[in-house]
Amino acid sequence: MSTITITPATERSLRNHVSLSQTVRNSFTMAYRGLLKIKRTPEQLIDVTVQPIIFTLMFTYIFGGAIAGDVASYLPIIIPGILVQTVITTSVVTGIQLREDMDKGVFDRFKSMPIARIAPLAGALLADTVRYTIATTLTFAMGFVMGYRPEGGIGFVALAGLLVIVCAWAISWIFAFFGVIARSASSVQGISFLVLFPLTFLSNAFVNPETMPSFLQGFVNVNPVSHLVTAVRDLANTGVFGADAWLALLGAAVIVAVFAPLTVRAYMRRA
Repeated sequence: MSTITITPATERSLRNHVSLSQTVRNSFTMAYRGLLKIKRTPEQLIDVTVQPIIFTLMFTYIFGGAIAGDVASYLPIIIPGILVQTVITTSVVTGIQLREDMDKGVFDRFKSMPIARIAPLAGALLADTVRYTIATTLTFAMGFVMGYRPEGGIGFVALAGLLVIVCAWAISWIFAFFGVIARSASSVQGISFLVLFPLTFLSNAFVNPETMPSFLQGFVNVNPVSHLVTAVRDLANTGVFGADAWLALLGAAVIVAVFAPLTVRAYMRRA
């Protein structure tokens, strides 16, 4: 008896490689998915729609007279502070939703699809910039309704908003990293707010640091949130792009340089 060996005429080689253009397309598709989630569950926008309004009203009318003498004098101080606090706090959602998708098995489905493996992560980060834009617009709009008239002009107000959005996007890489390595969405939220609350409240966002004890003033003066708030105030109130704005951009670049590779590496291990 003779043995017949069948040799296939062609061999298919499977490759796990996606071009840069396809990666970009897949990332924008995933970003669109994130926007559809917001459209179908609009309550996800509560933190960027209701929070700026409540915080602005509450801080202005409760503390305005005591800190600045009257509400009108306090608005140029508090509006940039509320803006930075709201948008930075919103960046936590990136990590929480990322963790929820991973827990629900959504990312397991993505792994079986012919898309770039990094696309779900990149898409989530892109989609959240819409949330930052909404929070920025509403905060300035609420301030305008209450009588805030930034002397820097509309151009510098837009530049201030763009600066906050860029910095928030950079910070979202930190929370995306927490979202990948944490065990649950609640732990991501707990860790994130444990980091954010001291940074936002121990800053110059709401009061003049000179009224604080000396041991706190040193921390407030080096706090990156303080530099971002000062940069927004300089842009909106005086139309000056000063040293604090450059420090804020430098800090954002450092965060991305450190946490983007860490997040991508941790994500690729799990994806």
